[in-house]
Amino acid sequence: MSIVQRDQIVYVIDDDDAARQSLEFLLTTAGIEVRGFESAKVFLEKLPDIGRGCIITDVRMPEITGIDLLRRVKESGADIPVIVITGHGDVSLAVEAMKLGAVDFLEKPFDNDLLLSSVRSALSKGADAARYKANVSDIHNKLSMLSNRERQVLEGLVAGKANKAIAFDLRISPRTVEIYRANVMTKMAANSLSDLVRLAMTAGILASSVKSER
Repeated sequence: MSIVQRDQIVYVIDDDDAARQSLEFLLTTAGIEVRGFESAKVFLEKLPDIGRGCIITDVRMPEITGIDLLRRVKESGADIPVIVITGHGDVSLAVEAMKLGAVDFLEKPFDNDLLLSSVRSALSKGADAARYKANVSDIHNKLSMLSNRERQVLEGLVAGKANKAIAFDLRISPRTVEIYRANVMTKMAANSLSDLVRLAMTAGILASSVKSER
């Protein structure tokens, strides 16, 4: 069983008070922090302040439906998994939701254990995505510390070029390339060339460097 971290919250959105409160009770009893919203409109007003966790939303709601909510969450750039709850006959809407990025959909009446399993899986995916996003941000911060020349040497290295080839391209000496290379390794906190390439791949540098060679 996956462990739910304390800073992860499940946001339950349903205009049916009884259904929403039932879900809140189930999740709270399972040790999961939960916050309920009576409409997608109210939730979207709070979206800019929403942190890690996942969303559970009913698909049929007045004003803003679950599908509309999913679109708006996606358009906002918020990296938070969405689980859609559907009633009988709403499977086509659920499929549409999956195409828009929902991680799962459950038909009413759903099994409690199945819902909890889905929530824990979504929270795990959300945590992984958050860690990846933080890692990418950290790499880009390190990249911003590189000088233009150090960045050019880095791009040469991740393109698979030897020091002499980089020196020829940049019209500097191989010894100077070695100095820049050492600076790059230090600033990027890379332990080896393979580690540096991995960091570059994560930041998307490798693809652009290889493409520029063609």
